[in-house]
Amino acid sequence: MSQKIISNKSNLQVLYEDNHLIIVNKRAGDIVQGDKTGDKPLSEIVKEYIAEKYNKPGAVYLGVVHRLDRPTSGIVVFARTSKALPRLNKLFANKEAKKTYWAVVKKTPPKESDTLIHWLKRNPKQNKSYAHTNEVVDSKKAILDYTIIKRLNNYCVLEIDLHTGRHHQIRSQLSYIGCEIKGDLKYGADRSNKDGSIHLHARKLTFIHPVKKEPLTIIAPPPSDPIWDDTLQ
Repeated sequence: MSQKIISNKSNLQVLYEDNHLIIVNKRAGDIVQGDKTGDKPLSEIVKEYIAEKYNKPGAVYLGVVHRLDRPTSGIVVFARTSKALPRLNKLFANKEAKKTYWAVVKKTPPKESDTLIHWLKRNPKQNKSYAHTNEVVDSKKAILDYTIIKRLNNYCVLEIDLHTGRHHQIRSQLSYIGCEIKGDLKYGADRSNKDGSIHLHARKLTFIHPVKKEPLTIIAPPPSDPIWDDTLQ
């Protein structure tokens, strides 16, 4: 089963929804859950959308299944029922959801496609993960596959499949091989994007619906800017 965009309001693009879950295309800059910034999180925007669409007078139930980094765009899944949430949590924890990302990098990787294996150690004070070629104390193994899918004038677009879901995994691993993501100052990019985003997009998600038991494939269009627009051409 594939999807079409259901709703595309200025602050929310809904990619799929039913009684059990809702999947949206997060804008770069949105936070998934509330944090110390006090900024309005995506979860509250989705609750307001559900309350308005279905005329729900009381509190709207919404379970956060996973997160994306604030400067990253793309697919985010929420549970609409307490029955669906633990099933979705288990599905993601067991790596039964296949995640595919797109990343724009300035330097072309050494190979057309490759598997990157590193050990990531997180520094909570810096909110940053450091990649190592060998295991170090408190590190976690990180594995991803990348393939070059487009060469642009000054950039290269990679498609990335994750085998593990570590903190800042794609950003850290690509930085380690000298392929920093466009706009990602934290991981070595030479300049930021004007809007504070980075060119990392959660493009595709494939999994078995936790209640209906049907295969779901969700694809999120990237933000509209010259580089992403060129990628789609």
